Amino acid sequence: MTSASPTGARILLVRHGQIHANVAQRWHGSTDEDLTDAGHVQARRVAAHLARERPTAVAVYASPARRARSTAAPIAAALALPMAIEPDVMEYGIGVLENELFADLTDRHRFFEQASADLSWAPAGGESLGGVAERVTAAWRRIAAAHPGADVVVVSHGAAIAIGLSRLLHDDPRLWTQYHSRNTGISEIVLTPPTLVTFNRTDHLE
Repeated sequence: MTSASPTGARILLVRHGQIHANVAQRWHGSTDEDLTDAGHVQARRVAAHLARERPTAVAVYASPARRARSTAAPIAAALALPMAIEPDVMEYGIGVLENELFADLTDRHRFFEQASADLSWAPAGGESLGGVAERVTAAWRRIAAAHPGADVVVVSHGAAIAIGLSRLLHDDPRLWTQYHSRNTGISEIVLTPPTLVTFNRTDHLE
């Protein structure tokens, strides 16, 4: 979705680099895991890309998860900026269903079906789809307000980014499955008006 003459901060959403759970097709939301060797390579490549393409970026934010911090650290170094931790861009935590295979979440647990049927439903110990949408977009708005007119990098997670985009662009977090991004894929948004400038750019990985 695009709109004419967007204004305000330009937020560059970066999904973290590869982790073992990504390879195994397991859900790690609140589960903490560092990058694989391939993930560290991806982080260095996205850092070099952003240093070339957006050298005037003014801030780098990261989820507190190790995989996000390990991706953000080389970006911050390449841009000569500190790394700020933003808890509200953390991944969708699903409590007792953490570390389950995606196939089992779909078929055995009916997780995706239940999450879409009721935006307030949450697995035991986890979050609701609606709650994640609200916290992520609220964080983006705070970040944008703090850096008017500037480029800002936010290193986050696949589901969190997808849910935030579907809430921002369609006012419906249930559309999040339309916004799958690759590890270290870059999506650029502007919040005023809600604009998806680019989605899931992976030039640095080719």
